[in-house]
Amino acid sequence: MRPTVLLEGFFLILTPESVRETNQIRLPFGEGKTSPVAVEDVARVIAALLANPQPHIGKIYHLTGPQSENMDFYAQEYSKALGRTITYQDIPVEPWRDVLLKRGLPAHLVNHLATMADLHRAGRYDRMSDDVFALTGQTPLSMREFVRKNAATFTDSAKAA
Repeated sequence: MRPTVLLEGFFLILTPESVRETNQIRLPFGEGKTSPVAVEDVARVIAALLANPQPHIGKIYHLTGPQSENMDFYAQEYSKALGRTITYQDIPVEPWRDVLLKRGLPAHLVNHLATMADLHRAGRYDRMSDDVFALTGQTPLSMREFVRKNAATFTDSAKAA
């Protein structure tokens, strides 16, 4: 299985603070498109494969969300889900990397995230597949559904928690 960027990884961990405080998604993705997939969709695929592994031996599955778009598009999806205007602010990779290190994230993880950001900028995450639907019979979770589902994390009230 080859999932693209996980919704929970970048968007639930790395964007809530800036969305809460400035109504911005602040990531170093440039204009690159991406097709993030939810962990729950990946889990459903794994369950389906484990339930009947024989037909899948030797096959490669590309797990993506339902669309591949740039961050301006996804900022609009945040806006629709949260009922307020969210914008995308492209930021340079190196200062972002420094902030992640100051937060206490391990250097190997920060290096991996910075590489992923560079790959996003280069358009390497711009891919689509219907493998999630084909293997599970369910459409993958959209960004709007994901943000709506996690709305409390992206709101001011989450700061007090």
